[in-house]
Amino acid sequence: MSDALREIRSAAAPRPVGPYAQAIEAGGFVFCAGQIPLDPETGTMLDGPFEAQAERVFANLSAVLEAAGTSLARVVKTTVFLADLADAPSLNEIYQRWFVADPKPARTTIQAGRLPAGARVEIDAIARL
Repeated sequence: MSDALREIRSAAAPRPVGPYAQAIEAGGFVFCAGQIPLDPETGTMLDGPFEAQAERVFANLSAVLEAAGTSLARVVKTTVFLADLADAPSLNEIYQRWFVADPKPARTTIQAGRLPAGARVEIDAIARL
């Protein structure tokens, strides 16, 4: 196993808005930065209901994982940040559509005081290659 780190970039996901990578490959795993509901083509926040924002977040996360050579099916851990925990039931329905196989990834869900760019949801992930 190599100690080298590899930066992952996907044009199908939004560019980072700060000094960080979309994801880093290390030790047989991919560590994805948190994805918010930014449109990858325009870089603007998706305007709409929570469900639309969550779907965009999963699409962005999936694009980064695919660029790394893995997929949502190989995710072992997620961290979900919600602006309002009242959105958790909707998140759970969408989460089950994107994470079809069992076992589902381990997950932490946190209500955050404020998310970047006014997002209602942000999700990061760790996946196996």
